[in-house]
Amino acid sequence: MKTLVKTFAAAALIAVSTFAMAAEGPGSKSEKANVSLSTADLALDHYVAVTTEGESAGVEQLFAEDFNQKIQATNAQSNSRSEVVKSLKKQKGEKLNCIVSTDIIEESADYMVAKVTLKFENFTKTDLITLERVGNDWKVSKSVNSYK
Repeated sequence: MKTLVKTFAAAALIAVSTFAMAAEGPGSKSEKANVSLSTADLALDHYVAVTTEGESAGVEQLFAEDFNQKIQATNAQSNSRSEVVKSLKKQKGEKLNCIVSTDIIEESADYMVAKVTLKFENFTKTDLITLERVGNDWKVSKSVNSYK
């Protein structure tokens, strides 16, 4: 009799935990997860993951409040923080088919300028980004894109 009660109790626990996980829905953990941006290198790596691999965790956390993006092309464009975050959230899970390289141009205790190059089959996108220490975290404060 004790074995039967234990079996039913275990089955009930499994069912309750399964329903609880299903109620959270797919992806709900990743979008609200905090990402460690405690160093400039971690912030740079996360920026590359967000922009090229469709990573969605910590997107809003990554960008400074005054972030702006400039795109140097025949029709120069400028995008605000909210526009970039919204666009990157739409790209969740989409991986770009390109070769990525990063070069640190300048670095100090509270500031970094890095060059992220995305080499596609028919063109190359160069992204110069500025990262700044904000409190205990690093944030991307500026991005300038150009295409060849």
